[in-house]
Amino acid sequence: MSGVLSTVDARTQLVGQNRLELLLFSLGGSQRFAINVFKVQEVLSLPPLTEIPDRHEVVVGVTHLRGQTIPVVDLRRAIKMGTTKIDENSTIIVTEYNMTVQAFLVSGVERIVNMNWNEILPPPAGAGRSHYLTAITQMDDRIVEIIDVEKVLAEITPYNVEISDDWVDDELVECIKGKQILIADDSQVALNQVTGVLEKLGIDVVATHNGLEAYQVLEAWKAEGKDIANDVLMMITDAEMPEMDGYMLTTEIRKDPVLKGMFIVLHTSLSGNFNKAMVEKVGCDGFLSKFQPEQLTKEVQRIIRKKLGMEEK
Repeated sequence: MSGVLSTVDARTQLVGQNRLELLLFSLGGSQRFAINVFKVQEVLSLPPLTEIPDRHEVVVGVTHLRGQTIPVVDLRRAIKMGTTKIDENSTIIVTEYNMTVQAFLVSGVERIVNMNWNEILPPPAGAGRSHYLTAITQMDDRIVEIIDVEKVLAEITPYNVEISDDWVDDELVECIKGKQILIADDSQVALNQVTGVLEKLGIDVVATHNGLEAYQVLEAWKAEGKDIANDVLMMITDAEMPEMDGYMLTTEIRKDPVLKGMFIVLHTSLSGNFNKAMVEKVGCDGFLSKFQPEQLTKEVQRIIRKKLGMEEK
């Protein structure tokens, strides 16, 4: 199965076209699930596992792969569906999120599909496993549920969202009091972290859950005559989001004569090397891996100083 995964070069051709590739898989039963191929390193038949003491209840063990010791998470159990039954079809999906590598045990992998982000929709409120989903889509008249892997990983190893007072530039905070930052992210875990950091800097946060929603907020601000260049310090956007991804959002903003000067930071759990290339391609002003509060604090303050013409510290 690992041979079907596209190369990074091939995947980058999707960027700016509002397209993505999904890896479809099963957790037992007829329901289809998916994750974005960007985050997948390889797919393997379940290798031998080594149990480790004091492991989290959803971690079934570790495996040794290409010089790395990788934890293997029972994804079915992690999203509260019960324990995965091990059989000849059992498979692991090796992924990289936020510069960590882990594998997810699944019942079987189906195929990769190429889709448009406007076919990917937010999960319906209150629907069953919706709190473990970032999105849903439909294929062959069946619903496909897209897993919120960031939430799964945060429950296994909670992310640090605290920032030290030593990281905060008090002089800058005085200058930006009452200013706004627009955030676009479909993960509530990520939204909470970014909001916590920005509020400590005295910034008003306008949170949206996908690129289309963020773009609509900007269009509404334009229509009401808001001084966006002065009142809005920047936008922080995720890469993967339903309806419109962060790359397309950035591309559309750069085309707009009123919005094109907005400072934009790509804030994502995707591979750092990949996103550094994409920052240049779509015209972002910076890139940050998720769940690094110190780096987020420093980068936000750096960009604000640049925007305001203040001296670097």
